[in-house]
Amino acid sequence: MTSASTPGSGECIFCAAAAAAPGEAPLVIARGRHTFVILNLFPYNNGHLMVVPNRHIASLAAATPEELAELMELTRDAEIALGEAYQPHGINVGVNLGRAAGAGIVDHIHVHLVPRWIGDTNFMSAVAETRVLPETLDQTVARLRPIFDRLLDDDQRRGR
Repeated sequence: MTSASTPGSGECIFCAAAAAAPGEAPLVIARGRHTFVILNLFPYNNGHLMVVPNRHIASLAAATPEELAELMELTRDAEIALGEAYQPHGINVGVNLGRAAGAGIVDHIHVHLVPRWIGDTNFMSAVAETRVLPETLDQTVARLRPIFDRLLDDDQRRGR
């Protein structure tokens, strides 16, 4: 079993989400042609998103120019959506390549976006193995999906 697998399944969780029909992957909040946006099932803060290529690749070097471009476009859209929905004071954006770099899923690359606020409770994960989240994942989906729908529609009208 790879680290991208769900326990006991042998299937990559990101590949399963990419292949799911609309509505079958409830944490997927936006889809492009080559990438998608999904909520982190175990978020550090509300709004913790990941932008993921549809194709099972482990590095930026393995991505096509089209995948790289859309990965960054959806990362930009995620920044805009998080700013509009949550008004964070900052956003951590990162890619962990390999287990030594902190990747929980090492063989399917993904970009994390974690909204941050001055004085937030993000330290709780480190000192108390506890996460403090004031909304459920369903509420996060309901808050962000309409914003992504609008942003992706705007991108399509502009020919992106």
